[in-house]
Amino acid sequence: MAAGAEGVAAVLTTPDGAEATDTRLSAGAHYRAGSTTKAFLATVVLQLVGEGRLSLADPVCEPLPGVVTGNGHDGCRVTLRQLLQHTSGLPDYTAVPGAFPVARSPESYRAHRFDHRDPAGLVAAALTRPPAFAPGTGFAYSNTNYLLAGMIVERVTGRSWRAEVTDRVIRPLGLTGTFLPGDDPALPAPYARGRETFPGGDRPTDTTLLNGTAAGAAGELVTTARDLNRFLTALLGGELLAPAELAAMRDTRPVPGAPGHGYGLGLAAAPLSCGGSYWHHDGTTLGFTGANGVTADGTRAVTVWTNGHDSADPARQARVEAAMRALVDHALCGD
Repeated sequence: MAAGAEGVAAVLTTPDGAEATDTRLSAGAHYRAGSTTKAFLATVVLQLVGEGRLSLADPVCEPLPGVVTGNGHDGCRVTLRQLLQHTSGLPDYTAVPGAFPVARSPESYRAHRFDHRDPAGLVAAALTRPPAFAPGTGFAYSNTNYLLAGMIVERVTGRSWRAEVTDRVIRPLGLTGTFLPGDDPALPAPYARGRETFPGGDRPTDTTLLNGTAAGAAGELVTTARDLNRFLTALLGGELLAPAELAAMRDTRPVPGAPGHGYGLGLAAAPLSCGGSYWHHDGTTLGFTGANGVTADGTRAVTVWTNGHDSADPARQARVEAAMRALVDHALCGD
């Protein structure tokens, strides 16, 4: 909080049980986890790979013909692995004017917070911009990649990606505080109110209500800190993926500008101050910022989140995120 966060909740899970620490926020409160959703979706994709229903080498044009095309884009040159690892070169739809209006201003948020957003339309908006690079030749984080991955899951299984994540991950692990809300804009009790300071603003706006389809398979998840720790320990402990698929998930490439950091398939690696590294997938969304981490053996996990996000002051937001990552490091390195 000294770094400027609104309120903070943290939960540390160890082999001896869970130790919760909360400041101004309930450690059991629901919050929007943003891009942490990607780790859940990637887990389902890799389960389908293990079942032989998908291959990481599959080109996007096979399950989704004609979807990634035009303006220099060719879905037959983009593979499923490149989507999950952000090496596709596809532009991020959230940076396209009009595609993500809820993040532009308080007025735009209030006007669009209940809007349903179709993933195919968001992908089409992204593709109005040219590729960032040829597929497989660079790294650029893009939410568009995971919208497409969700669409592929639906095409292959015949069910929604939300149903697949729920039935394959959320329910088997008993994550009773975790769900994918879709068009339901409300958070269940107990919850913390999201507070977003929009670009150019000087005060936060209450952004608690939000139609999750604005983020979809790239960032829709609602969860709790305890549930997220359970997911992370199960994932790294081998409960959700066979050894080959878990190894593929942890096969990273360097993240430009972040020495020691790597991005795998919906899971990232970061160095620990005490030696070695940990695995995580942080997430931010309107009014919420989250950081998390789990040791390589899956025995120790921590989730930290705050009900504030500052798009008006990037330096302040960076301080908050650095403080959260430092707390994650301290918790994972502690005795």
